[in-house]
Amino acid sequence: MATTQAATEAAASAVIPAEAGTPTAGGPDREFTIKARSQRQLIVRHFLHNKVGMTGLVVFVIMLLFGFVGPLIHTRPYAEQNNNAHSVPPGVKGYLLGSDEIGRDLLSGLMQGVQRSMLIVVLFIGIGLPLGLLIGALAGYFGQWIDNVLMRIVDLILTVPLLVVLIVVASNFSNARTPLGVGIIIGLFGWMDLARIVRSQFLSLREKEYVEAAHALGASNKRIIFKHLIPNALGSIIVWATLAAATAIILEASLTYLGFGVNGANQTSLGRLVSDGAQAASTRPWLFYFPGIALLIIVLSINLIGDGIRDAFDPSNRRVRA
Repeated sequence: MATTQAATEAAASAVIPAEAGTPTAGGPDREFTIKARSQRQLIVRHFLHNKVGMTGLVVFVIMLLFGFVGPLIHTRPYAEQNNNAHSVPPGVKGYLLGSDEIGRDLLSGLMQGVQRSMLIVVLFIGIGLPLGLLIGALAGYFGQWIDNVLMRIVDLILTVPLLVVLIVVASNFSNARTPLGVGIIIGLFGWMDLARIVRSQFLSLREKEYVEAAHALGASNKRIIFKHLIPNALGSIIVWATLAAATAIILEASLTYLGFGVNGANQTSLGRLVSDGAQAASTRPWLFYFPGIALLIIVLSINLIGDGIRDAFDPSNRRVRA
């Protein structure tokens, strides 16, 4: 009995080391700390444990390596025409994925197509993101007549389908028939959804206690918007950016298929390859199916990344192992 009581007292008096961060009893030699994770670290951790998002990220990185590193290994330029290799099937005469009707290597075309499609995505997000963020932030934060004016402009633009607007602009500007031009056009007319998302986020966030406290401390509107509101709306913005990337690729493919997209003898994109290959799908199916599969893989991987990011920012969906 005495032995049991002594053991219980010893266990009760023992100092259990805490995780790194918080000091515990026992003097400076026995201090341990708990390292608190920041919100950013938690989001990254949740995303890394999301199998769907990570699968999409891995596939997307593989496609980027194919498009940008592949030409360093497969050095045959897409513009090179081989008169002895017209419409060669895959695996014949050294053409791994076959050739088109004028002897151009389809594998080289796919690599260039991935590059041009990624350029369009970067231009779309690089132009559309600042525009949508600015318009949505001004409308949601200041409200009143500023909100009414900006949102009526957005509603007016949204009354016309985006694809129709892009076709009208592309048909009237010949310089727009390049990957650079298509990316700029899509960026200039594709930010309205983001503006609405940011506006709705700001309408909610501006009523929070920390915003009122910042006002009371004399913080400027600019500081409140950039230091408090935008970081708290970052989840929705990032999700929009990932989904917008897939939208940009689909829009470019649609424009090109309708004859208003990327044009030129040696200019190509995934949409251009699909459009050209569709005319020969019955006789030379490799010209249609390989670019179509590449386009599908990229769009699907981007959508999976967007789903993973959305779940990482949503606390109700977080299921992370300790």
